[in-house]
Amino acid sequence: MAEQLLEVRNLKVSFRTEDGVVRAVDGVSFTVSEGETLGIVGESGSGKSVTMMSVMRLIIDPNATFEGEVIYKGRDLMSVNQAELRQVRGSEIAMIFQDPMTSLNPVYRVGWQISEQIRAHEHVSKHGARARAIELLQAVGIPHPAERVDDFPHQFSGGMRQRVMIAMALSCSPSLLIADEPTTALDVTIQAQILELIRKLKDEFGSAVVLITHDMGVVADVADRVAVMYAGRIVEMGSKHDVFYDAEHPYTWGLLGSIARIDRPKPRRLTAIRGLPPSLINLPSGCAFGPRCPQRFEMCDQVPELAPRAAFDHTDACHLDPTIKRSRRDLTIHPELVEGTNEQSA
Repeated sequence: MAEQLLEVRNLKVSFRTEDGVVRAVDGVSFTVSEGETLGIVGESGSGKSVTMMSVMRLIIDPNATFEGEVIYKGRDLMSVNQAELRQVRGSEIAMIFQDPMTSLNPVYRVGWQISEQIRAHEHVSKHGARARAIELLQAVGIPHPAERVDDFPHQFSGGMRQRVMIAMALSCSPSLLIADEPTTALDVTIQAQILELIRKLKDEFGSAVVLITHDMGVVADVADRVAVMYAGRIVEMGSKHDVFYDAEHPYTWGLLGSIARIDRPKPRRLTAIRGLPPSLINLPSGCAFGPRCPQRFEMCDQVPELAPRAAFDHTDACHLDPTIKRSRRDLTIHPELVEGTNEQSA
């Protein structure tokens, strides 16, 4: 079995605002093993990006408060000093940010920016760093890399800028790669190329990957395990097969029901999750998903714990009895199948 690379224990992140305390991340725990791809999914504002930015301690807002532990290779990153942390960032843990145009410096050439990353962590000459930058640009599919290495970010398309970001993230062969919505605002053809590139480079470099996205289709394509987040908490976590074919939480049912599938009869209408995400300043009592959940009952007034149900490594935070989940899940995700069965029986 692969060794455990990262363990996040009861991470909490809150922000003081004029309206109150925003509990952006509320007790999140998970692990990532070597060579594994963990997909973190959920609606916008569910805490996905804040969680992983806190892992790298990139949030420097003076109004932010942090609790919990982030154990990376036996060290708690929440307690190390900035000098030690700078040695980890980039060389050990790298991040592909959501918008490459705002992440790349517009006044420096892309080759210089990649070379700077390399020279910050390795003892190499300028010439050697530049040669390495050209190799990386070629590896991520940039045509004519020896010429494009001297271009500025605005001279690249959106997909090419994202490739530059991937090249920079992989420049020091990190053990853990965090990809925050790497395919946002890209057309489906470029999206498929970027995902294939991440998969290929992960195999070549042996890196573990944490993929943050709201696209369940992307997760189904590349992830080994899936964590579903809602209102700052993980509400379900398990293998890709468990989450997609044996989902236990009604919120996950809603996400899966909103996907069009080619292996099932065409539905008259995709399932939508009613209502809006709750305010992280005034969370509802009990289950945070309760006000939007069609399965709500009396026990939902109590906060459910993330616990194993059917399998030890498949956990969810729902009070609903596992024995009645299957019929209700099928009715939520695939109502057309249930209706077809009822029509045949009639």
